[in-house]
This record gives sequence, structure tokens and C-alpha cells, in this order.
Amino acid sequence: MTKRTSAKYKIDRRMGENIWGRPKSPVNRREYGPGQHGQRRKGKMSDFGLQLRAKQKLKGYYGDITEKQFRRIYAEAERRRGDTGEILIGLLERRLDAVVYRAKFVATVFAARQFVNHGHVLVNGKRVNIPSYRVKEGDVIEVREKSKQLASVLEAAQLPERDVPDYLEVDHQKMSCTFVRQPGLGDVPYPVQMEPNLVIEFYAQN
Repeated sequence: MTKRTSAKYKIDRRMGENIWGRPKSPVNRREYGPGQHGQRRKGKMSDFGLQLRAKQKLKGYYGDITEKQFRRIYAEAERRRGDTGEILIGLLERRLDAVVYRAKFVATVFAARQFVNHGHVLVNGKRVNIPSYRVKEGDVIEVREKSKQLASVLEAAQLPERDVPDYLEVDHQKMSCTFVRQPGLGDVPYPVQMEPNLVIEFYAQN
């Protein structure tokens, strides 16, 4: 098992939830955490524990992005007018690796980050290799011509367990998608419940 896959499964087990909705998640077989103490009975979690867990789950879902990056996104969401939790989700969904994942160009968000890093993605006809690049409404994201026949790309488009959300217009024949609008929490097809309100509380108090 690769280091990346092992880390991915560890996040699922630590959370006790199949946060990407994958059929192979170890949580489908056992819900306790990793390690020798994983089966210990858990007591009632404190407010801080619930908030921390909500933050770790949201961070983990987007490929376990760094605390520095995540805090920066939160700070920007807080500066903007409107519901901070909704804006936080919208900013996360505008990351290029998240869009590549949502469009089903690759199978996982971890693969999406690597796919962008390796220069397989064009935004408005120009190659972009920064996973955290923020797309704008109307941007066209496509798989580079030379990369369209990669086995990982062809397999991902056939995955049954994920639907493409309506804030993207995707053409799998051309391997391209248009980012239509910034979504809110209710628009994003998370397989598990995300609680950005608890993430906001965590940063407000710490």
C-alpha cells in the first residue's frame, strides 16, 4: 500500500466515517480508529473536541491540506460579507484540485492534486500546475490533450459512486468542464455531514 493510500485510509478510520464515500474504505468493515487503542470506548466528546474533529474532517476531505493553507482560507472567508461557513465551503470548492476531482477526471482528491502538479490540466487553455489555484466563474478546466487517454482518467469517468454537482458543467467526451458558480454547503455532494459552523467556532475560540 502506498504512503498516500495508507494516510487516506487512516483519515477515514480516525474520523470513524467514510468521508469520501469509497466502497473500499476500511470504515465499511470496522468503525474504530487505527492503532492498538482504536477500540477503546469513547466518552462524550467536549465542545472543543467536536470543533477540532469537524476541522480535521473538512481538511482531510480536501486532501489533508496544511493547517497554514486552511487557516488562510478561513481568514479570507471571515473577511467576506455573508455566512462565513458557506463562504469557506465555496472557497474550498474553487480549488483547482477540488474541481478536477468533482468533474470526475480522476478518482480521488489526492490523485487530483498529483494530476494538477504533473501539468495535466489546462485552465482557459493555459497549463496550471498549482492544486490550490482558485478558479473563477466561467473558467474552463480541461484535461490536456496528451493526458486524455491515461488509464486513471478513463477509469474515473466511469465511477458509479459519485455524481457531478450542478455548479459544474462537464463534458466527459471532451474531458472539459466549466465552473458555473461558487457553491454553498447545500450544493456540495459530501458523502458525510460536514459542519463548517463548528470549524468557525474552533477558529473563533483558538
